Amino acid sequence: MAFNHHDITRDACMLKGPLAHQGYDWWWHSFTAQDAETGEDRPFFLEYYLVNPALGGEEPVFGQLPENKEAGRKPSYLMVKAGAWGEDPVQLHRFFAWNDVALSHGAPYRIEAGDCLASENALKGRVSVTEEEAAAHPEWMSGAGKMSWDLRLHKDIAFNVGYGASKPLRDAEAFAMYWHAEGMKSRYKGVIRLNGRKYLVTPEKSFGYADKNWGRDFTSPWVWLSSNCLKSRITGRELKNSVFDIGGGRPKIYFVPLDRRLLGVFYYEGKEYDFNFSHAWLRVKTDFSFEEEEEEVVWRVRQENLYAVMESEIRCRKREMIFVNYESPDGEKRHNRLWNGGTGRGIVRLYEKRDGELAAVDEIEATHVGCEYGEYDS
Repeated sequence: MAFNHHDITRDACMLKGPLAHQGYDWWWHSFTAQDAETGEDRPFFLEYYLVNPALGGEEPVFGQLPENKEAGRKPSYLMVKAGAWGEDPVQLHRFFAWNDVALSHGAPYRIEAGDCLASENALKGRVSVTEEEAAAHPEWMSGAGKMSWDLRLHKDIAFNVGYGASKPLRDAEAFAMYWHAEGMKSRYKGVIRLNGRKYLVTPEKSFGYADKNWGRDFTSPWVWLSSNCLKSRITGRELKNSVFDIGGGRPKIYFVPLDRRLLGVFYYEGKEYDFNFSHAWLRVKTDFSFEEEEEEVVWRVRQENLYAVMESEIRCRKREMIFVNYESPDGEKRHNRLWNGGTGRGIVRLYEKRDGELAAVDEIEATHVGCEYGEYDS
């Protein structure tokens, strides 16, 4: 089965059955914009995060508040996450009570709360947090600043993971964390305003990405690498119909953790290279590492199947990244050093196996790489 298989039913809200009482569902978007005055690139991210709808009501419930921890109250809200990477990175949060959320429970998905909206092809909203508010409300897990957005998007290439996601309600207790990338290569268009500056988003320079995760808990380690701003070192040509996406870490099935495994794909100028460990017939092998150097963090990943090999080395400057913040549906905040960036850069080498030898397909320069890594003591 081809992984570039669009299926917007997997973008629908999955918080039904057991996951309505202990579950999360989020829609993640990342892209690059240009400063309206200077033309300089600035990468941005937007996310709409839902948690425990069956436990909600007239006010957002924050699991990090001491009184809620003592009472055993789990978090319940819509969290709108907005921010930017690069110099002076920022992460801003806005919360809505479930009674104030209008949610489509089918496909195409649609979330509305106040002046915030998310759907398959449109994103609108604003977030404003003062320094005083951020200091007074650590349970918001937010920095300070102002950001607004009005965007359209088109999802060009999908990564349909398939594994454990075919019947989400049936499998709701099987896997701790699910993933679907309806737009691992997406084009965005619109306007962003951040702390008094205006940024323009254009389809040809947005290098956009859109996916979603849902489940009852987060993986550890947590790995994500993706880019569609790619250039061949062999031909010097920009690869405008290409994208790679790597994610996972240590998946759990029925609460039992598997070995360190990743889901990875490369859509190379129309040809698919699949390194999805759940496809047993591909006999995928994966080795990966993450290192913190003085000024940078580094991912090294090698994935191999019966037919091909993909080797990736991605770097990102620490000062341009954030520690992205979430609390789990059970109210715990386990990931406290979850590195998250959008200015990664590096090399991806792609090989095919031919007559028992490795034949180079291409050596690719990747920039505007979305990247994450986090691990906690279980």
